Amino acid sequence: MPRSPAEPPAPEPDPAARNAARNAVQDRTRRADRRLGVRLLLAIGAGAAAAVPFGLLLLLVEGAWPPLLRLDAGAARRLHEVALEHPGWTATLRFLSDWLWDPATLRIAVALLTGWLLYRRAWRLAAWAATTAIGGALTGVLVKVVVERARPSLQDPVARAPGYSFPSGHAMTATTSCAVLLLVLLPLVPRRWRGLCWAAAGISVLGVGFTRIALGVHWFSDVIGGWLLGGAVVVLTGWAFEAWRSDAGRPRTDVSEGLEPELTDEEPEPRAYGPESGSRDR
Repeated sequence: MPRSPAEPPAPEPDPAARNAARNAVQDRTRRADRRLGVRLLLAIGAGAAAAVPFGLLLLLVEGAWPPLLRLDAGAARRLHEVALEHPGWTATLRFLSDWLWDPATLRIAVALLTGWLLYRRAWRLAAWAATTAIGGALTGVLVKVVVERARPSLQDPVARAPGYSFPSGHAMTATTSCAVLLLVLLPLVPRRWRGLCWAAAGISVLGVGFTRIALGVHWFSDVIGGWLLGGAVVVLTGWAFEAWRSDAGRPRTDVSEGLEPELTDEEPEPRAYGPESGSRDR
C-alpha cells in the first residue's frame, strides 16, 4: 500500500502576534482596573449619600410617628423583662454580642481573608473585600453622627454601649462582613454545603440584631437601619466588581457561585502588569 504523504508541520506562532495579543489583554485589564477603583469609590459615596437622607428621614419619623415609637418601646420593654428574668440567657447573649459577633472579631476575619486574597494574587477581590468592610464602617459612623439618636434608657439595664444608636453598628458590620466572607469563599465550598453557608450567614446577621435589641442597647429600628445600609453597601460595591469583570472580558457570575469563581484556579485573576497575562476563565 502506498504511504500517504506526511502532513506538513504546523507553523510556529508569530512571536510578534503573540506579544501583540498579550499586550492587548494587559491593556484591557489595566483599563478595567482603573475603572474598578473609581467605581468602588463611587459605590461608597453613593451608599453614604443614600444613608444621610435616610437617617434624617428616620429622625423625623422617630419624633412624629407614634406607631414606630410604640414598636421600638414595646420590643425593648418586653425583651428587657426577659433578660432580667433569665440571667443565664442574658450572659449567653452578651458572649455572642461582645465576642463571637463583635464588630472587631468580624473585621479581623475580613482582614485575614483580605490578606489571604493578596497572597493568592486575587488583587481586585481583595480590594473589593477591604472597600466593602471599610466603606460600611465609615458609612455607619457618618449616619450616626448625622442622626444623633439616643440609645434606649431602661431601668436596671443588663448592658451598656457608648455612642449614638442609629444605625446599629453591630448589625451593619455583621451584614457587610458576613456578605464578604460568604461571597469570597463560596467557590471553595462544595455545592452540597453552600446552603449551610448561606444559612450560617443569615443566622449570624439576624442573631446579631436580636442580641442588640434583647440587651437593651438598640431600638428595633436601629437594627433594621443597620441591615439596610449594610446591604446597600454590599450591593453597590458588588456592582462595581461585576462591572470590572465585564470590562476585563470575564463571564458574568451568579451570586450562588460567589463573586469570583476563578478563585479555585492557580491564577485567579489576569495579570495586567507582569510578563504573562490571563487566567483560566470558566
